[in-house]
Amino acid sequence: MTGSRLRGLSAAVALAGVLLLSQGGWIYVKARLAQVLLHRAWSRTLAGGRAVKPWPWADTWPVARLRIPGTGTDTIVLAGASGRTLAFGPGHLDGSAAPGAPGNCVFSAHRDTHFAFLARLTPGEEVVVQVPAGGTTSYRVVSAGIVDRSSTGALEPTSGRTLTLVTCYPFDAIAPGGRLRYVVRAKG
Repeated sequence: MTGSRLRGLSAAVALAGVLLLSQGGWIYVKARLAQVLLHRAWSRTLAGGRAVKPWPWADTWPVARLRIPGTGTDTIVLAGASGRTLAFGPGHLDGSAAPGAPGNCVFSAHRDTHFAFLARLTPGEEVVVQVPAGGTTSYRVVSAGIVDRSSTGALEPTSGRTLTLVTCYPFDAIAPGGRLRYVVRAKG
């Protein structure tokens, strides 16, 4: 093989590597950028008392702000928990209790972006949920565990104020999805 062909092949392999790395990193960039836009929409929601979409073509809007002081987490939760919504931030599961209200409020997010902190969350830690009216509800983590994705017990209604955080498991999995879910339960 000639020197120019070898250089051309090396350049092609390097370009392919850069493209693959940038494609893999895109979800992290999108998640970070979305949270900047979501925090702005949240501020406008609080100021105006009505839901504000984070960008004109969005099919979701902020419904809560989730803070975990012990981990430094501060993220905006969106209406709905579809895959499209979860690409930008945690989602509030339709049919679960409203954020801050009595009952079981369920938030879901990706394990490698917005809910990566769940791996470090321990019983007794404080979780704070702010709602559009400006009020906050404090919860304390009472349990964390692994369940099969077909198990729906964590989604069942509860008495009192309960916050359930759900993500895929294991946290370091290479392939997305899988059969296991990591569930954190907190009580208000």
